[in-house]
Amino acid sequence: MRFLGASVITREMLIMNITERKPYSPGEILQAEFMEPLDLTQRRLAELLHVSQRYVSDLIHDKRALNVDSALRLSKLFGNSPEYWLNLQIKMDLWNVHYGERDKYLEIQCITNNELI
Repeated sequence: MRFLGASVITREMLIMNITERKPYSPGEILQAEFMEPLDLTQRRLAELLHVSQRYVSDLIHDKRALNVDSALRLSKLFGNSPEYWLNLQIKMDLWNVHYGERDKYLEIQCITNNELI
């Protein structure tokens, strides 16, 4: 472990590139960086993506995780890659597990050279 101010940065955080600040969700990015500048409503975005308005609303309000289908639809519409969208979701998922469910993983030991550390 190393210390930055009062923060403890663990080896796992460095390996997984996890920050202490919660990352922006795909829904927050979708709304702030794509919908607002293009003046897109949820209804219009749903029409363009060929999904329900409820589906878009759930994505924006983080009630639904972004999946491969959503990533493909969004990347086709906005001209970026599906990986862009999936990486946003992965960062969010890793952060949520690291800060919300980390106790489940504390007893798992790292193996190097066929030996437990």
